[in-house]
This record gives sequence, C-alpha cells and structure tokens, in this order.
Amino acid sequence: MNQDFILGRLSEIMGWDTDRSRQEFDWLRLMSRMKYDGYQDFLAGMRFIESLADWIQQFSPAEREAAYGLIRGSLVYISTSEMNHLVELFYPETVQWRLQNAVAARLGIPPYRVWAAEEPSKLYRKLLRQTLFVELSDGARIDVFRRANAGTISNEQVVTAPRINREKWDDLLDDLRAEDKSARFSSIFLIDDFIASGTTLLRKEGDKWKGKLARFWKEVQEVLPTHFESGWTLNVHHYIGTHRAQRVVQERQKAALTEHGEGSWFNSVEFSFGIVLPEGTPIDAGSHPDFVALTNRYYDDTIETKHMKLGGHDARLGFGSCALPLILEHNTPNNSVALLWAETLGGEDKHAMRPLFRRRQRHV
Repeated sequence: MNQDFILGRLSEIMGWDTDRSRQEFDWLRLMSRMKYDGYQDFLAGMRFIESLADWIQQFSPAEREAAYGLIRGSLVYISTSEMNHLVELFYPETVQWRLQNAVAARLGIPPYRVWAAEEPSKLYRKLLRQTLFVELSDGARIDVFRRANAGTISNEQVVTAPRINREKWDDLLDDLRAEDKSARFSSIFLIDDFIASGTTLLRKEGDKWKGKLARFWKEVQEVLPTHFESGWTLNVHHYIGTHRAQRVVQERQKAALTEHGEGSWFNSVEFSFGIVLPEGTPIDAGSHPDFVALTNRYYDDTIETKHMKLGGHDARLGFGSCALPLILEHNTPNNSVALLWAETLGGEDKHAMRPLFRRRQRHV
C-alpha cells in the first residue's frame, strides 16, 4: 500500500492539523523503517503504519489520542539485531565470568589470575567443555548462539530441545568422554529469550511445583549419579527479564528448596539476564490512566483460555497482569497488554479486539 496515502488516511483518522501531521509523519516513517516494520507477522503491504491505522479505528475519535500516545511514548520494541546482540553477549558477560570464578574458587586464586598461568587456563577449558547449554524454548536463539561462539563451544555441548531423554544424555556423555574418559558434567545453562511473571519457569499449583524448572528436576534425576560431578551447578539465563521476574524466581527457588529440602530439589540455581526491564516499565492507572481505561472498555474475555488463566482470571493487562507495553520482533509476549496483540471476533456485547502486533498463539 502507498505509504503517503495511508499516512494521509491516518492523519484524517487522528484529526491532526498540517503541523502535527508533518511532525508525526517524520516519526512514523523513521520508526517504521528502523524498527517496527521488522515485526515478523507483518506482510508486504500491511506493515506497521497500515496496521496502526486499522488498529486505532476501533477506538472512538476522542479516545484515539490516548491509544496513539502509548505507542508514541511508551512502547518498548526489541528488534532482531538487538535480540541477537543480547545472545552474543551471553557467553562473554555471563558464561565466561561464571566459569572464571569457578576456576578461581577451585584453585584458591583471584579471578583476575585465571589467565596468568597455564594451570588455571587449562582448568577453565576443562570446565567449559564440561558445561551443557540447553534451550528451554525455540526463543533461545540457539542458532545465533552457536554461530557467535563457533570455535569456543562445541556443538556437542548444545542441546536444541527442552526435554532430554536417556539416550540423548548418554550420547552427550559419550561425546564428553571422547576427550576425557572420566569426565562428567559440571554445570548446565538453561537458556530462554524472555521471562515476565516467572510462572512458566516455576510455579506452585495446589501442593505441587510445576513449570520448566520442576520438569527439568524430574528428568535429570535418572542421570545425576552417573553423568554429573558432585556439586554441579545449574544456571538459568534469559536474554530479557522483567524487574518482577528477577525477584519472583529467586523467591520461588528458595521456597521450593525449603519445602523439598536439600537433596530433593536444586540446592542452588544461579539466575541471570541479558537485560532487566526497569521497574517502571509496566503501565498502570497512575502512569497511563486514559489507556488503562481503554483496556477495560475494549476487552473480550474470550481470550482467557485455560493457559491464560494460569496467570490469573483477567487477561486485559496480559498474562499475570504484567501490563507490559512490550513487543519482541518474532512475537508479542502474552504478558503484554492485550489491546496490543489480541484478536477476537466479538459478539454478544463483547468488543471485537483488533491487534496492532498480532500474536502467534502457542496454545489454542
């Protein structure tokens, strides 16, 4: 679609005068070209500005400025290049530093002395080879991680599936012992792209702990005595995390350990993040009163599936009421405000929600 035509149409929809139109057109052209048109669900002829013009018409003329204001002033968009940069930083900023400290602790030397002699350098290379990297979802960008660390991390250390059966565990150990016949794994990094509420990683339902961490605990039990060193370490890394998730996962890990007791749960889990979104990122009635009013007025509760209800009984502010104005280039998190991503048919006095950044649902 001709961009000048759709900008003119957007100006009419918004009721902008000439000066305001000129100002907004400059911003819209720049942000579309630099970031938003890269959203993977957009198609040729229906990219950001076209989607914005369609999205904003669901609101009354008096409400459109509040909707546009959220996009203009508060939307957080993580592009492909920005996400890839976070993946590339994972090894030098997190893995290398953790292993360097592990070497220093074993040899009783300061971390900065690890590279000053052959013995600690050799131990570092040994511990690196004894480390596994396991993706928790297809958002872990394992392909980018592999390319960024080619020549440093072997393909035999990288597991491209969140669940590992016994045969795969044995293959991983055989590969490790091809280089050292008595070696066992000393650490694991579980990797994912994003965490907002912490519910998917670890939660308590009734009297049971569930989530990816609880599932990994069950699945690793069979091979712990034979495939792992005593005192092995578990690390969980997310490229992007919320301020809330950073706190919640620590609290739940501590609660699970207290409840299960040592030996029946991970004694220690090291959590790390490429970036942590600031505490003030979520919107609320204080920071965005007019837009929060829209989330109440233009809502269709048919988006509340059984999976969404794991985060609470109301999804208008997103899963777990995380209230994020966040878009990731490959998909919009369900923790973001529903008005940004939800698509419904409406009916029976329910509003038909139109998405600005349509979300590809993993659970239907």
